[in-house]
Amino acid sequence: MYPMTTLNFTVSWGETEEQQASFSEVSGVTVESEVIEYRGGADPRQSTSKQPGLQKYGNITLTRGVMPTVTGNALYTWFKASTQGAGDRRDVTISLLNEDREPAMTWNVKGAFPVKLEAPAFKSTGTDVSLEKLEFACEGVSVSVP
Repeated sequence: MYPMTTLNFTVSWGETEEQQASFSEVSGVTVESEVIEYRGGADPRQSTSKQPGLQKYGNITLTRGVMPTVTGNALYTWFKASTQGAGDRRDVTISLLNEDREPAMTWNVKGAFPVKLEAPAFKSTGTDVSLEKLEFACEGVSVSVP
């Protein structure tokens, strides 16, 4: 047994083929529990007890080369609708794939909606691939292993 590599993964935000795309990077998938410190007034100890509090979820960033295709249009349509107050929240699935291109681990992101679109940096003397970033907020993240 050996650790998985991060180079094979899929991202989808719906059931149709146009709601799946290739990305060069996915970052920001984080779950954090706040810590609540409490001490009752009659407690003889001179310290607090720690308890788990509310969970917070980081914004997730998808990075990819600019591709003005049908898949790109589906993302842009979702982003535009969200910025105009008419967007829907969607579940996003990020799957890490094994050597047979089957999901080895899956991160299920609940209630996601786009909050930021970043265009590539333009440089007249550059030869780099044009990368765009889409950032979205979410209401929950769960991890599953098949």
